[in-house]
Amino acid sequence: AVKQKIASKVLTKLGCEASVVGNGLEALRHLADESPELILMDCHMPEMDGYKTTGEIRKDVKYKDIPIVAMTANALQGDREKCLEAGMDDYISKPIDKGTLLAILSKYSTSSS
Repeated sequence: AVKQKIASKVLTKLGCEASVVGNGLEALRHLADESPELILMDCHMPEMDGYKTTGEIRKDVKYKDIPIVAMTANALQGDREKCLEAGMDDYISKPIDKGTLLAILSKYSTSSS
């Protein structure tokens, strides 16, 4: 919960509107009601982890163009590849560097600046 609040505050300071959910099942329910530009996916969540949640999201063609970026404390060799194989588009390791997060947001932004 603390890391979610920190990430949410950083995103808000960067001018983003962010919704936070507690687990993969909540993410799927939330996605049914929202149309996010980008999903920051924690790989290790209760109920349903980020890998399985991403797989469920990718099964629905209406979500195929939403970038999913892994946010994980795992920074070992092969972790990035595991995220990409699960259907995620990119990877950020924790602790999150504000500059790296800004670069990811810029890379996947659909709004004209």
